[in-house]
Amino acid sequence: MKQIFAFLFIAFLSTTISAQTTWKADKAHSQVSFGITHLGISEVEGRFNEFDATIETSNEDLSDAKYTVEIQVPSIDTGVEKRDSHLKSADFFDAEKYPKMTFVSTSSEKVGEGKFKVKGDLTFHGITKPVTLDVWHRGTITNQNGELISGFAITGDVNRSDFNLGPKFPEAVLSDKVVIDVDAEFKKQ
Repeated sequence: MKQIFAFLFIAFLSTTISAQTTWKADKAHSQVSFGITHLGISEVEGRFNEFDATIETSNEDLSDAKYTVEIQVPSIDTGVEKRDSHLKSADFFDAEKYPKMTFVSTSSEKVGEGKFKVKGDLTFHGITKPVTLDVWHRGTITNQNGELISGFAITGDVNRSDFNLGPKFPEAVLSDKVVIDVDAEFKKQ
């Protein structure tokens, strides 16, 4: 009897493990962008050119998905070299001291067809804070190479003051709210 129970337990674990699916960001078809209001009248946008992102899930509907993102802060790119250098400095990101930004989800709640509220911990500039992001699973297709691809739009906002980012710059100069906008394709591994 013990042998049968042990066999069933191992079979259950094997099924659970094999049901786990991992998706990795296809960087050629993905971008991590942000926007902030300057002087209350215009939006300055930028992106991080170097990042890795993974989604792990056991459910086909992604309701249990775990999202992990790692961004290389020195890869910040606003299209203006002088501004990028200032953003990398100790006035803002202090990229030499804090070269990575990470997001690790803690929960995912389905709120509509292909739509989720994803909560997690965002860490950068030496500070970790909980954030909630809106995730839209745009769909899954098989590409011309026979690979399974899923598209995601991820949006949300954070307060730069929560991360002590640019404390010398009042809200009249730079809004406290920073908008996050990720558009990404993920390949099934």
